[in-house]
Amino acid sequence: MPSETKVLIIGSGPAGLTAAIYAARANLAPIVIEGGPPNLPGGQLMITSDVENYPGFPNGIMGPDLMIAMREQAVRVGAEFVSENVVKATVRERPFTAVTDSGGEYVGQTVIIATGASAKWLGLPEETALYGKGVSACATCDGFFFRGKDVVVVGGGDTAIEEANYLSRLARSVTVVHRRDHLRASAIMQKRAFENEKIRLVWDSVIAKVHDPAAGKVTGVTLRHLHTGSEHHLATDGLFIAIGHEPNTALFKGQLITDENGYIVTEPGTPATSVPGVFAAGDVQDTVYRQAITAAGSGCMAAIGAERFLEEIGS
Repeated sequence: MPSETKVLIIGSGPAGLTAAIYAARANLAPIVIEGGPPNLPGGQLMITSDVENYPGFPNGIMGPDLMIAMREQAVRVGAEFVSENVVKATVRERPFTAVTDSGGEYVGQTVIIATGASAKWLGLPEETALYGKGVSACATCDGFFFRGKDVVVVGGGDTAIEEANYLSRLARSVTVVHRRDHLRASAIMQKRAFENEKIRLVWDSVIAKVHDPAAGKVTGVTLRHLHTGSEHHLATDGLFIAIGHEPNTALFKGQLITDENGYIVTEPGTPATSVPGVFAAGDVQDTVYRQAITAAGSGCMAAIGAERFLEEIGS
């Protein structure tokens, strides 16, 4: 028999856990399918070291510690957790269902999608070893740690140039590495980069290697010129990958309205999706901010939205 709930939450990052806390406190007995091996429950903060921009922690907090505390709070107020991966979800109409990799079936009168988005990486082995130790995919999250230091940004679109401009206010120097001989960023973003004395652009090049996992931190990168094949070492304290994000929405393809990049479209100012009773929170629908605090806020909104929807249908 499937397990039934008034609020089914898929995902366990800041958005999913905040939604669970609010839904549980509203006596809606939410079920959270948080993920399991090989995926990492808790979202991207589980592989983030110091978090210094989440309110309430004047001395900062480790990413995993923050997520563990949020999960414990959700459990304490009555949320149920399932440590499995969703392999199939049906969200076209009520009741909504999710099937996990163990064969478990869960039915929700409402569903909150909080599956997040994954940063696109270069695919270098050193990236994983040095993530959170100088390698980052979020300048607004980690730029603070590179005040007065030299950093490298990889990419040529609006995201990369926006991150470079942001980092230039903190770092000593910013080197933008792009595989083409021109930027893809908008004209206004390009103008800002070209006029910024702290930003240097390296064209037709890629990162061939990141140094140094043995040192436990980023000390430099090896740049390879795509036309000549020549390589040279560039000393740097940080490497920011800004080649885009991919929303984790494959489960819901064709069932909900998404934008051209696959992000779930919600009604302006609300977490409501194109299907009544289905709500989206966090990075799965956020193409702008992608912060733990904004994800948590949207998780709160989604839970309140689900509660109000249930009241309207008399459930």
